[in-house]
Amino acid sequence: MSYSLIVKRYPLNAILILLLLLSSCQSEGTARLMSYNIRNGIGMDDQRDLQRVADVINACQADVIAVQEIDSMTARSGGRDVLGELATLTGMIPVYAPAIDYDGGKYGVGILCRKPPLSVVRMPLPGREERRMVVAAEFKDYVFACTHLSLTAADRMLSLPILQEVASRRAGKPFYLAGDFNAEPHEPFIQSLTEQFTILTDTTVRTFPADAPDITIDYIVRFRGQQVNESTSQKANADCTQRVDLLTCRPVDLSVASDHRPVYIDIKYKKK
Repeated sequence: MSYSLIVKRYPLNAILILLLLLSSCQSEGTARLMSYNIRNGIGMDDQRDLQRVADVINACQADVIAVQEIDSMTARSGGRDVLGELATLTGMIPVYAPAIDYDGGKYGVGILCRKPPLSVVRMPLPGREERRMVVAAEFKDYVFACTHLSLTAADRMLSLPILQEVASRRAGKPFYLAGDFNAEPHEPFIQSLTEQFTILTDTTVRTFPADAPDITIDYIVRFRGQQVNESTSQKANADCTQRVDLLTCRPVDLSVASDHRPVYIDIKYKKK
């Protein structure tokens, strides 16, 4: 029997059924999350080309991107707002988080997103060679954060409780952290990280250096939180976990635009 006949014979029931079907279709969403250390747009050929970086981003068609190594108005970048230019070239919204003053401008990390965030949190992280930063953008159905961790193992470990604190503010939403962690999967920092975060990207896939990658230091992870006895906290953590399913996980095989290869995942989540 066709929908038109159902509507004619059982107009009220048909409308209710259609509304239920529509509600079911709207209860789930998907998003593509990406991480890319762009090296300020300087490729493996030592040429600065932001259009080339934008081409990589556009090819991946991500909804939100964690971007590392970004100059803003520095002399070495020719006074350019690197993230702002990438936002223009990709049609995305920039969220910048400078970590240090450098060469007449700023240097740090950022996020590119398709939709404006509901809120943004920026927090400094330790780094004895240079101060680091984490930036978290809240969206309707999840929170996405970007960081570029210290080259020093001790500072990475000192960063962990700060990252956990930022993640704990997720207000019941799934929390994703992406970036260049400067640590390989077997190192103590990653092992400690996995006590509260689940790694979603494939740790067997090498991401650096881009032309002949032999180590994995770029990740996307999801916050789980600690197991606790308090019932409401347990329920909040369970709800957060149930709302997200991993669909795919893959690197992008591009070896020229930067010294890192970007990684991205597709997620499927239940809308709030």
